[in-house]
Amino acid sequence: MDLNNAVAVVTGANRGLGRHLAAGLVERGAKVYAAARNPETVDLPGVIPLQLDVTDEESIKAAARTASDATLLVNNAGISTSAPLISGNIDDVRREIDVNFYGPLAVTRAFAPVIESNSGGTILNVLSVLSWFHPAALGSYAAAKAAAWAMTDAAREELAPRGITVSALHVAYMDTDMAADVPAEQKIDPADVAAQALDGIEKDLLEILADDTTRYIKQNLAVAPNSN
Repeated sequence: MDLNNAVAVVTGANRGLGRHLAAGLVERGAKVYAAARNPETVDLPGVIPLQLDVTDEESIKAAARTASDATLLVNNAGISTSAPLISGNIDDVRREIDVNFYGPLAVTRAFAPVIESNSGGTILNVLSVLSWFHPAALGSYAAAKAAAWAMTDAAREELAPRGITVSALHVAYMDTDMAADVPAEQKIDPADVAAQALDGIEKDLLEILADDTTRYIKQNLAVAPNSN
């Protein structure tokens, strides 16, 4: 996909990876709707702030009407509550699923007709190495991202005949607020991740693996889990 003159909607664009993605898109010549629950928190030059709450159906529909010229959707908005599946608060588990699975699904359903009407384009889902690796301490996040990975694959097949490419970005820890408690040496610069993601979109890659940890886990998916 040629990002020069593309029209992009980036969810969760007010901070972290989303902000870097929006900034990178502007640099590459795209028109960018920077979506956030509170659009007044978007302070990035050159973008159009857009109100969008991925858990609010009316907000999603209104955003799709406003960004009716979109050709690229980046489903970036997400949360992590650090809730284990068994001992964690069930409301936190539900919130993870709502934001990290149902959210991008709802936004994709709303924007797919928009992108199709603009002669097709691309959807990028920001996933995680935890789509494949499921530690108990982050059980709800991993479950949500695993579901989002399955959704990405299924949506890719469903939307391909409509001229829409669906890609996935997988990454481990980034130096953002979500990973504030992770040691610095374990984190990758989100600006680098954003650049890799945009390069992948331009090359029409279906899967973008942004760091060595993610590549290692992907290569070892066929290894049987420890039964001890």
